[in-house]
Amino acid sequence: MERVCFQLQVKPDRLTEYRERHAAVWPDMLKAIAESGRRNYSLFLGDDGLLIGYYETDSDVASQAALAADPRTAAWESHMDGFFESLNGRADQGALTLPEVFNLEEQIAKDHS
Repeated sequence: MERVCFQLQVKPDRLTEYRERHAAVWPDMLKAIAESGRRNYSLFLGDDGLLIGYYETDSDVASQAALAADPRTAAWESHMDGFFESLNGRADQGALTLPEVFNLEEQIAKDHS
């Protein structure tokens, strides 16, 4: 299983609208995400617009390819266009991915081997 964390910056004047749109994501988009293999998917948004996302997947490459090819994703990304600072292209393809530097369960398991 892969754990993926990413970062984007929501424009300050669009924070309320961003939160509103994510309070009711389109059912077809929810299905597209699930069918791509992403699980335990969460978004966290700070008052300064810092957006952190996290999900788990068996293959991030396969998940990204499935979403990139899915017309439901393209429609949602078009609906969300203009929300992010310094982003060229679609948010699902242009977000900064953060490397994992600590995982509690892995360190506990290593300590007991």
